[in-house]
Amino acid sequence: MIDSQANPDDAEVAIAAACAGADVVRGMYGRRLTRIDKGAGDFATAADVAAEQAILGVIRSARPGDAVLGEEGGRQGAAGAARQWLVDPLCGTLNYAVGNMLVAVNVALRDGAAAVADPFSGEVFFTDGETAWVRHDGADTRLAPTAATGLVDVNLDPPFPSAPGFRAVDLPAHPVFAERFRPRVVSTTLALAWVAAGKRAAYVTDGGDLSGSVHFAAGIAVCRAAGCVVTGIDGAPAGQAGRGLVVAADAETHGLLMSMIDSRN
Repeated sequence: MIDSQANPDDAEVAIAAACAGADVVRGMYGRRLTRIDKGAGDFATAADVAAEQAILGVIRSARPGDAVLGEEGGRQGAAGAARQWLVDPLCGTLNYAVGNMLVAVNVALRDGAAAVADPFSGEVFFTDGETAWVRHDGADTRLAPTAATGLVDVNLDPPFPSAPGFRAVDLPAHPVFAERFRPRVVSTTLALAWVAAGKRAAYVTDGGDLSGSVHFAAGIAVCRAAGCVVTGIDGAPAGQAGRGLVVAADAETHGLLMSMIDSRN
């Protein structure tokens, strides 16, 4: 737990909160967990709820005047608070529930610091809002995106709000995609951190405005700070004007993906 008297900077608060959630997720892995139905095939588990409570404990201790928007608990804190934290305690719940370790814990201060923790690798990808790093075994390394892997994560989960013009599920079948890239499907925002770290060349998902999403805010912040190219699938900056998300390690990869997306619109 953070000593609030020490007044740590926001990046350290984000890291500590994400790590607290990751500890819970890792500790509850492999158990038979109660599921909470959210409808349309979506659900949370007892691990989601417990991890969010651990994250909130850190934020409340370090930043008691801030508001929080949590995936499970909704809006909490003062309605008029100037600052808001966006919390997704377990991104990849379906993976987790079936014993797959590809999950992430996302904590982001809106328009500020953010952290994405991988509970099982021990890596924490974070930004202070200007630069991006990965912390592992106590050492911090500057993130360096690269398209060298040629691996592109594509979120294939429905719904497809931009259909019939664009469906992410169709992108891997595009002949140029098949020639230049190889698809991967992680279905968790851990993939965004991997783009920032050079483990993936790009990430693509459909949807609406994702900039204020508890699922995507931390990953977007880390990618931007690392120097990735971040837009909606319509080419607009990710935000209220943008739809979905295209994050690429470099401008060439981003441009190539956008040309394939545009050809289907």
